[in-house]
Amino acid sequence: MSSDVALLTIFILSCFVGFEVVSKVSTVLHTPLMSGANAIHGIVLVGAILVTGYADSTVALVLGLVAIVLATVNLVGGFAVTDRMLEMFKVKKPPKAESGADSEGGAV
Repeated sequence: MSSDVALLTIFILSCFVGFEVVSKVSTVLHTPLMSGANAIHGIVLVGAILVTGYADSTVALVLGLVAIVLATVNLVGGFAVTDRMLEMFKVKKPPKAESGADSEGGAV
């Protein structure tokens, strides 16, 4: 029982520390850090799948499935943000001029 309380305490403290670390990152750096953290999100997803595979109770199975869903959302969201960020740096092509009689000096 006391080990459960210790694990819960560690979890709650890690939530607070994670929130403080993420909230201190400036807005300019947040998107590049997200793209670099996608590998970590992938590891979290694989870990959630492995742990859920060894679940021996219904509670552990449900928590594992919730962890898999949240890790998947986090991973996909990270890639979506990265893709959106990279779109900002693409060179925009100028619109093509319409071809026709007027653009060739006018036909009589």
